[in-house]
Amino acid sequence: MTNRRPAPYFGQYGKRRPVTGGLEARSQRGSFGRTWWGREFVDIIEFVADKGRMSRGRSYARSGQVISLEIAGGMVTGEVQGSQLQPFVATVSIDRLDEAEVAELVALVRRQPGSLATLAGGGVPEVLGPLLLPAGASALNYDCTCPDDGWPCKHAAAVAYLTTERIDENPLEILTLRGVDLDMLIDGVGGDSSDVDVDDWFGDESQLPDLPDADFRAAIDDLDPLLLRKAIRSVSEDERAVDAAIRELKALYQHFR
Repeated sequence: MTNRRPAPYFGQYGKRRPVTGGLEARSQRGSFGRTWWGREFVDIIEFVADKGRMSRGRSYARSGQVISLEIAGGMVTGEVQGSQLQPFVATVSIDRLDEAEVAELVALVRRQPGSLATLAGGGVPEVLGPLLLPAGASALNYDCTCPDDGWPCKHAAAVAYLTTERIDENPLEILTLRGVDLDMLIDGVGGDSSDVDVDDWFGDESQLPDLPDADFRAAIDDLDPLLLRKAIRSVSEDERAVDAAIRELKALYQHFR
């Protein structure tokens, strides 16, 4: 059985110390997460967390108590000013993608040609969500130098909420958190040269497939016959001349098919 340290008596600590120049959340009311991936990230971190600690974490994030925030492979680290003289160091961690998962991600991007452009343009294709976002609350871990062993404590919760805003604003931070980057994906997608003949870069010796057979349909058959007759009548009002002109047009289309 794991020995848990006794719950701290928070009455011995004073109010949080105000911070000047802290990282203040853009969201000052309501829910965090303005994109689909940001909202999903919030849903995951709030799923099994203590509501009171999460509420205090939102308050910390919105009042600028987080002094610094750094996203690196597998971990987000933030300094959060609490009631003590020195700020606490809180972390939110997730496993980096392993080699097999990176290969799966590259293969998925290769099958979705527009996904790289979407990532570079500030979006996350939904098809990549299951690989890039945490699979569930158990995929995340929290730690903090404060005496509260809550999972997460309010300091780690504040870091998690500001992380949501960071990935909202720049989804490439999700790649960083999972241990990959856009250049790695570009190289991976463009690095499959198994079908390329290096001795024939320009394809001079390539065998091209035969052109497909297409059913012929004269353009005149797609025209409105009444409008066509009206157009020809602007040249001649003789109906016999109009009929002759239409026959000649059909013959010309047949000749050049």
